[in-house]
Amino acid sequence: MDAERDTGVGTADQGCSRIGETRWQPRLWQGEISLRKGDCVEADVLIIGGGVGGCAAALAAARLGKKVIMTEENLWIGGQLTAQAVPPDENPWIEKGGGTQLYLTFREKVREYYRRHYPLTFATHQDRYLNPGGGWVSRLCHEPRVALAVLYEMLAPHLASGRIILLLPYKPVKAETDGDYVKSVTLAHVHTGETLTIAAPYLLDATELGDLLELATVEHVIGAESQQETGEPHALPGDPDPLNQQAITYCFAVDYLPGEDHTISKPVEYDFWRDYKADFWPDKSLSWTIANPITLEGYVLPLFADGSGRKDLFSYRQILDKDLFEEGAFQSSVTIVNWPQIDYWLGPIVGVPEAEAWHHLYMAKQLSLSFLYWMQTEAPRHDGGYGYPELRLRVDVVGTQDGLAMYPYVRESRRIKAEFTVLEQHIATAVRGDLGAEEFFDSVGIGGYRIDLHPSTSGVNYIDVGSWPFQIPLGALIPIRVENLLPACKNIGTTHITNGCYRVHSVEWNIGEAAGYLAAYCLERKIPPRAVRANRDHLEQFQKLLVKFGVPLAWHEIRPL
Repeated sequence: MDAERDTGVGTADQGCSRIGETRWQPRLWQGEISLRKGDCVEADVLIIGGGVGGCAAALAAARLGKKVIMTEENLWIGGQLTAQAVPPDENPWIEKGGGTQLYLTFREKVREYYRRHYPLTFATHQDRYLNPGGGWVSRLCHEPRVALAVLYEMLAPHLASGRIILLLPYKPVKAETDGDYVKSVTLAHVHTGETLTIAAPYLLDATELGDLLELATVEHVIGAESQQETGEPHALPGDPDPLNQQAITYCFAVDYLPGEDHTISKPVEYDFWRDYKADFWPDKSLSWTIANPITLEGYVLPLFADGSGRKDLFSYRQILDKDLFEEGAFQSSVTIVNWPQIDYWLGPIVGVPEAEAWHHLYMAKQLSLSFLYWMQTEAPRHDGGYGYPELRLRVDVVGTQDGLAMYPYVRESRRIKAEFTVLEQHIATAVRGDLGAEEFFDSVGIGGYRIDLHPSTSGVNYIDVGSWPFQIPLGALIPIRVENLLPACKNIGTTHITNGCYRVHSVEWNIGEAAGYLAAYCLERKIPPRAVRANRDHLEQFQKLLVKFGVPLAWHEIRPL
């Protein structure tokens, strides 16, 4: 190979986006710009996917002076935080440094946004650890639109300077490769179908499903590995099952207005879902009975507090607590419904024909709407009787006409075959004992969460395994063959099992941020990513760079999760 090919750095022409015959008008945050045939957009790093990892990667690369193009198929950037409407799932140490400095800055900016713009009570305004939603799933539950505003605030100087160009809504449809290099990606406008092709020296796959891995024929894995392959105690016995994937969920927001009737129209598939019961589930899906993820036994959790001391579902992922604001500011508190009852496991959306995937997406939406309709019409009430018509679907909170999140909550995507794969044996408390998690010499960040797998599309119930706070190894970000594509989302070298704890918000942010710094580091030194891991001096320099920018490489305070 020639010297330029060895470095993984493309030519100037490869850094351009050639525009087709029709006028191209990408939607940008700053407004609309127009590019005609023959115009060229140059970039150092092309990030496909503007979710949590994509945004972190863009900020990291731009921090190091690189020009970035980031695309996203939804109208909202932010992924889990916004378009999927999932309040953060985080580790217990997050307030004391259990994430990157950039991620902690995002969290503090969310709090400051509420302090600047919302009529908080004096006591709430002074609360150092303000939790605007009061939800108990996280120490910081907030509205998706606030996360969206904060992400744009963080991106603002780079968008204004043109260092980051954001294209919405574009979805990757084709990738052109040359041996071990991905030359370009063709994207289609989600609504008009117009296409454009962009090339850059480095490409980051930050899509929710690992779309580029398939389009660019990057070696990857889907679904569940077998025990024979990985040796993991909780891996599948027998053969691997690519179609055994975690459930997806269409989240939605509701508030509660006593004395009012906000019952939605009966969903088309309501009768099916009303009668549906999985063999492994303790009751019908449309019920208050949910499964304890540790014992797998069923128990009833009330919608509202019933005086028993049990935590209630409404406050679980509550994103706005009206009692924290001045009297009369809000009619009701608002919660996100992302509960076990609306996990969809009847079939996967990865590794199946497109028509089948669309069917499962449709049925997942119908499940969510059916659960809302059941709550409004048939659910046993805390005060006697049946149905809570007072529950109002808040379409404005998620920015869609049907009131469901713009995109399903995706817990598992395609995963690269990497130089190093994180196994259950590296982090599970039952395997590691008192040793803590495996220490990785090539750490590029940290994370902490239980190995939490929701019911799967092959009928496997919860897998909930204790784990130690862990590191993110650089080897898990490096494909076994391809030189200039990096994962920047949930698509790193984990297994079906370990994906269960590497998939949450703060870890995905760290993965994306590390990938953005890595691409910039490699561009400046004209070396491929795998050379950073293979060379002690480069690895040390890169890790020092990460520490300089506030990426912790090891845990200082740990206990089992």
